Amino acid sequence: MGKITGFMEYERVEEGYKPVPERLKNYREFVIGLDDQAAVKQAARCMDCGTPFCNSGCPVNNIIPDFNDLVYHNDWKEAIDVLHSTNNFPEFTGRICPAPCEAACTLNVNQLPVGIKSIEHAIIDRAWAHGWVTPQPAKIKTGKRVAIVGSGPAGLAAAQQLARVGHEVTLFEKNDRLGGLLRYGIPDFKMEKTHIDRRVEQLKAEGVIVRTGVLVGEIPKASKVTNWAKETISPVFLQQDYDAVLLTGGSEQSRDLPVPGRDLDGVHFAMEFLPQQNKVNAGDKLKNQLRADGKHVIVIGGGDTGSDCVGTSNRHGAASVTQFEVMPQPPAEENRPLTWPYWPMKLRTSSSHDEGCVREFAISTKEFIGEKGKLKGLKTVHIELKDGKMVEIPGTEKTYPADLVLLAMGFVNPVATVLDAFGVDKDARGNAKASTEFTGGYATNVAKVFAAGDMRRGQSLVVWAIREGRQAARAVDEFLMGFSDLPR
Repeated sequence: MGKITGFMEYERVEEGYKPVPERLKNYREFVIGLDDQAAVKQAARCMDCGTPFCNSGCPVNNIIPDFNDLVYHNDWKEAIDVLHSTNNFPEFTGRICPAPCEAACTLNVNQLPVGIKSIEHAIIDRAWAHGWVTPQPAKIKTGKRVAIVGSGPAGLAAAQQLARVGHEVTLFEKNDRLGGLLRYGIPDFKMEKTHIDRRVEQLKAEGVIVRTGVLVGEIPKASKVTNWAKETISPVFLQQDYDAVLLTGGSEQSRDLPVPGRDLDGVHFAMEFLPQQNKVNAGDKLKNQLRADGKHVIVIGGGDTGSDCVGTSNRHGAASVTQFEVMPQPPAEENRPLTWPYWPMKLRTSSSHDEGCVREFAISTKEFIGEKGKLKGLKTVHIELKDGKMVEIPGTEKTYPADLVLLAMGFVNPVATVLDAFGVDKDARGNAKASTEFTGGYATNVAKVFAAGDMRRGQSLVVWAIREGRQAARAVDEFLMGFSDLPR
């Protein structure tokens, strides 16, 4: 595909970043995308490899060699049509997906892979700029009504697919704006929320009915889950008033750290911290916003959520930011012959780390230290793997000063009360139990109730949520109509 000898002629070129001092002054996106000429050259690096492992490496099975070839030949309009055929929201994935497709790229066996993510980013941004992204309302209505609970990427994708085949879709969201964890989990400097807003307007034009501030079921008062709902409705109402119900809520129950001092003022979940800043960025006024100004911040958890806490803390003007990871530091480069075409374990440094952060690996928190109920520091110890268990290394104890600790150790399951309210069976991890088989796929044990995205598979990537939303839409359509023309 592309230029036959392109991978030998052109080096991989990364997207650029605005300088750190400039981007720390605001919460705007700072990635400098490829211009048209650079994108064409990067697309030319795509090999005629025969078996495009990138397609299977991509959870939504993007037809990557085809859109690379179209970009190389400057057929951008056809390129966005090919991209949209498998991915409803490439502006989301082109910004925040970790790009497992690139890990699977054949060129990645012994060279740097094709910059698939940057090409996808260039295609969708050009499509919006030229007005090629337009509503596609159904020409024929089916008369069937579908309720979707949760408006993250899975819910948005399912709503769009179902509306386009003629069903009346109502999207319920407990928060005041659509987007789920895209809206209130991803910082604006990684993805500005105007991208969600444009898609919401498209969905409305396609016939999707939006109801925000509506909580289905109840959340316990003691829960730390973000909830700005103004209205509560019963699952029974949805089951009686709709022909099918699809649960697509996010995995919001954060993993806790039950060590002495956990209840001190200054120890918070990441999802108490990040959504507040996103609301302020949107123009809302919050009382007692949780901020990191002038504080010694420690982020516990080495994943993407932890990185987001690092970037937000630096924008607040933290005195220092330190990030803990319980696992050992991975190698700087993966062992390609061993891992390709699968996702490799290697050291990943995010743009937030580059903005200022001390990273500690193989470290465990033993206790939070405080005075008069307020956090002042924490005690740690380094650990190592021995006989299949993590054990403490004697003599490595240390006390760190800390005014704010953010727990970003992942999410264990969706809000249990939503599933309990519907009577949905859960798996061992607390997620909705529903298979992905083509016949009866995504159906729960409750009649006409389906589940997809984080609600079914647990914490995962945005691209996996889009895939599940699309596949669940097909399953719901097949359930309602006896057949479906929607893609699998």
